[in-house]
Amino acid sequence: MSFEWPWQYNFPPFFTLQPNVDTRQKQLAAWCSLALSYCRHHKLYTLGIMEVQECPVFNHKNIDSILLFTVFRNLEWLDKNKTQCLVMWRRPEEWGKLIYQWVSKNGMVNTVFTLYELANGDDTESEEFHGLEEWMLIRSLQALQTDGKAEVITMDDGKGVKFF
Repeated sequence: MSFEWPWQYNFPPFFTLQPNVDTRQKQLAAWCSLALSYCRHHKLYTLGIMEVQECPVFNHKNIDSILLFTVFRNLEWLDKNKTQCLVMWRRPEEWGKLIYQWVSKNGMVNTVFTLYELANGDDTESEEFHGLEEWMLIRSLQALQTDGKAEVITMDDGKGVKFF
C-alpha cells in the first residue's frame, strides 16, 4: 500500500515558512502531522540527517522545496551533533497500552516474553507493534512497569518482560 500524500504536499507555499504567526502555527502542525503519518506508514522509528535529505516527505523534488526538519516535533536527538534522531509517531505509553491490550486479549497475563518474541514473534505478526524497534519497546514496557502492569527483567540471553 503506497502512502497517500495530502493536497498541501504539492502546494509550494506549504514548504515556505509563513510569516503570519497563526498561519505558521497551522503550517507547523500540518508539517508535523504529515511527517508523523509518513513515518508511521513506513514504520520509521529513527532518521538520520542524510536520509532526510533524500526522503520525499522532507524533500519535494518536483517543486524543489525542502521541509524544515528542525521544526519537526515528536523527535529526540541521539547525538550532540544532531545527525540522528528517534521519531515518536506514537508515545511509549500508547505503545504500552496496545501491547497490554494484546496480552490481556490473548490470556497471556502472568506470562514471560523475550523482547524478540514480543516485537518479532509469529504470535504478534498481525499487531501494530510487530517490528517495534527495541528502544521504543523498552520505553513502552517501562511505562507499563510504572503502571504496575509489567516488569522488565534480565534474562540469560537479553531482556524480557513479565506482564501482571
